[in-house]
Amino acid sequence: MSEISTKILPLGDLTLREGGRIPQAQLAYATWGTLNEDQSNAILLFHALSGAHHASGYHPEAPEGCDLWTEELHQGWWDSMLGPGKAIDTDRFFVICANYLGGCYGSSGPTSINPETGKPFGSSFPHLNASDLVDAQIPLLDHFGIQKLHSAIGPSVGGLLTVTFATRHPDRVSNVIPIATGFKTTVLNRLILFEQILAIENDAHFNGGDYYDGESPRIGLALARMISHKTFVHLDTFERRARQQLVKEEEMLSWFQVRDTFQSYMLHQGKKFTERFDANTYLRIIDMWSRYSAVIEGEADSPRDLFSRCAEAGHRFLIFSIDSDFCFYPEEQAELVKHLEEAEVSTMHITVHSSKGHDSFLLEPELYTPHIRELLAD
Repeated sequence: MSEISTKILPLGDLTLREGGRIPQAQLAYATWGTLNEDQSNAILLFHALSGAHHASGYHPEAPEGCDLWTEELHQGWWDSMLGPGKAIDTDRFFVICANYLGGCYGSSGPTSINPETGKPFGSSFPHLNASDLVDAQIPLLDHFGIQKLHSAIGPSVGGLLTVTFATRHPDRVSNVIPIATGFKTTVLNRLILFEQILAIENDAHFNGGDYYDGESPRIGLALARMISHKTFVHLDTFERRARQQLVKEEEMLSWFQVRDTFQSYMLHQGKKFTERFDANTYLRIIDMWSRYSAVIEGEADSPRDLFSRCAEAGHRFLIFSIDSDFCFYPEEQAELVKHLEEAEVSTMHITVHSSKGHDSFLLEPELYTPHIRELLAD
């Protein structure tokens, strides 16, 4: 199997939408395939909440300065969809995926060393908006001389950024493929995300975000992951997986004893996550998600005003819903489709029938490949 390496793009000093500043910022990214002569075969891929820039192939080497690169990350997170002859065919397309600004896998984030203090940013790392994450990738396209992407693709939280990219930079993309995502964050999701924020904030080791010299807030981060995990996996799939193990996690409990495989499975997922992710990064991304509105991020007056840009640019949207999704419910994609159609944007809406819930896009490539391949082929 081929090894993929992390590349770093310096961004200089960045000023963010809310006024925060990141000195000497950088973006970690990876690429697949070959850019053609007129730079017309480029695809920009946005990863999900806790994903990384390594979407396909084998990459055991950690990005420089990253101590969270566990074996779970060595194989690309979308290896089933991205590669030679696959849905996103790297024999035809040049694909770029970047670790988000604020991330913990090589891009500037809370774990990074602040060049002005010589210490990790920690609590001083600023709040982020979706527009910050999207705009930080424009210099990456400019670096390759790409004026207009063939397509922008993103699942889940990556889908929010895909929509924001298309509406903030409509002249830089032709095809837009948001998968299992939304138009604005629902009240339900905002509450679920707030529970996760409280879990981390109330960990005894969080210390306001300045914990890098001592114990990390592992219990708070594990609990946050447990809260979110049940929205990613359909309960039927959850039940099948949970039957396989009963592991005692005494360090997280004092009086209560784990007595069934469901509790054990959830604790295992939470603890495993803390080995590969940073709590401050998690807070920055879910804070961005909890406040997301495509209209606000696109600095538009209304949904029609926002998506009229896409109509004028000649965008084609391919939107996927998952009928068993408990994270981004199908009604959320229906709202997005309604706004696009009212703005007369070319839109195809596919509902995937799956028993695997939100994680279907990771687990069932056969349900997405024909539709993506057809759009990319035109």
